[in-house]
Amino acid sequence: MTLTPISDPTRRLFLTGVAALIAAPMLPRGAAAMTQAQARTLIDQVMGDVHAIINSGQSEAQMIRRFEGIFNDYGDVPIIARSALGPPARSASGAQLAAFTEAFRGYLARKYGRQFRRFIGASAEVLDAHPLRSFWEVETTMTLRGEAPFEVLWHVSDQSGRNLFFNLIIGGVNLLAAERQEIGSMLERRGGNLDRMIADLRGAG
Repeated sequence: MTLTPISDPTRRLFLTGVAALIAAPMLPRGAAAMTQAQARTLIDQVMGDVHAIINSGQSEAQMIRRFEGIFNDYGDVPIIARSALGPPARSASGAQLAAFTEAFRGYLARKYGRQFRRFIGASAEVLDAHPLRSFWEVETTMTLRGEAPFEVLWHVSDQSGRNLFFNLIIGGVNLLAAERQEIGSMLERRGGNLDRMIADLRGAG
């Protein structure tokens, strides 16, 4: 199977959101207890739900709400949010982290959910899974109508007590790192004021 690089900015924007999604300062640690079969099953379920949303025929608002549910059900949202926030997470209060996590989840759902209709008819397939440091990397391909398949790598772990994904790599692009850069830029533009950025995130996307 020949995999093609991702050059379309809109396609990359959508795929970034499918996760998520987003190299990180706070990743799951410790020996992974989940099995290869569990890692594959998790991503099978994620991709199945994403496919159902894309082809549901629902309104944009309905699809965005369902997409946010994917983060709740399958994504390690606290890890993703803290990683996207980066070093400022260490000085943030518990209340600020909780507020940022909630705002960030909604922001991602709105930002990327609006791209869904462009990908009606896309298909995806799980190819393999292998251990990588303290987590599993699940290899998949995605195929858009009339185009060659391209590789999508999912990073999954059970270190938060459940089998969850926390990052994707598409065409060599680490999407968690990309989101961290974006959030860092947003925070810098607000003079490092985390509360202001949280408020703005609630209406952004």
